[in-house]
Amino acid sequence: MSSSSSSAASSRLLPFLVCAALLAVLPLAVQPLGEAWVRILDTALLYILLALGLNIVVGFAGLLDLGYIAFYAVGAYLFALLASPHLAENFPAVAAAFPHGLHMPVWAVIPLGAGVAALAGVLLGAPTLRLRGDYLAIVTLGFGEIIRVFMNNLDAPVNLTNGPKGINSIDPIVIGGVSLGEPLEVWGFTLAPVTLNYYLFLSIVVVAVVICLRLHDSRLGRAWMAIREDELAAKAMGLNTRNLKLLAFGLGASFGGVAGVLFASFQGFVSPESFSLQESVLVVAMVVLGGLGHIPGVILGAFLLAALPEVLRHVAGPLQEMSGGRLDAAILRQLLVALAMIGIMLMRPRGLWPSPRHEDRLMPDGAESPAIGGPR
Repeated sequence: MSSSSSSAASSRLLPFLVCAALLAVLPLAVQPLGEAWVRILDTALLYILLALGLNIVVGFAGLLDLGYIAFYAVGAYLFALLASPHLAENFPAVAAAFPHGLHMPVWAVIPLGAGVAALAGVLLGAPTLRLRGDYLAIVTLGFGEIIRVFMNNLDAPVNLTNGPKGINSIDPIVIGGVSLGEPLEVWGFTLAPVTLNYYLFLSIVVVAVVICLRLHDSRLGRAWMAIREDELAAKAMGLNTRNLKLLAFGLGASFGGVAGVLFASFQGFVSPESFSLQESVLVVAMVVLGGLGHIPGVILGAFLLAALPEVLRHVAGPLQEMSGGRLDAAILRQLLVALAMIGIMLMRPRGLWPSPRHEDRLMPDGAESPAIGGPR
């Protein structure tokens, strides 16, 4: 290998090493400020995982899915049923087979959650293969609401989901005999449960990013993008658009299932309120705000939209006090988030970090693309 190629490889490796070091130290630096700040990071990582999965469907394949949160619910309720005493308390047959309750390890439930969510994604995709655009969005929206309504009403005549009361007493994740639900002493330093979960979530997000990058650069990823750009032309070129769409729905849903499993173990409680239409719209907004189809942009958009509302809690409170209590802090926080999103989309209509376009790659640095008609 020549010296120039080795230096280029080292220059590409250095940013990844710097990012890895910063992400590893981040919760340790934030934890002294309060566990709530580390919890914000945990929530942001879960949303990043959801956004990466939805990006496969919306960003790669161009299929607008407004019911994506349903797969999140499938994974969460699957882990809640398999890692809590709920089934043993409500089904005598389960209680007889498992006297101490059904407590499956998370490493058995994560693949199962991904598989069940992928199956749900294929079941959603099969009837919608001929739909596009707004019609597909409406059908997927209805699918997401149907799942939430099912979770809300499957407490009678057989109590499967405990209805609106939800399922609690869910086991925390245990790795090598170490429970992530209890503090851990490491070299005299106490790691809180939220910090332990952070490192698990981060490792799974890194694996998801690697998978998405490999998909993006593969023949499968290019086939999805061909369907996104022009489905009729892709079909004319011999692509099996039916199977490719189903594969996009299934793979994207599997990410949601894994995120749901992690969410249930992290919260220790699940209820239908966590899987509303607003959550689906929020995940779609993360993908669009960051940059459709661009993995770094999707990560950035998910992190900002997940962390910004929580950070603005500390801004909305003082503003409410300044108004003498006449402004509601929750409504004010939503207003600030909406204004921030509107401002970003006005300044960056293609997203905060959009994928480079073909015509932009062909133009020399600093030149203006005639296809755009103005500065980027």
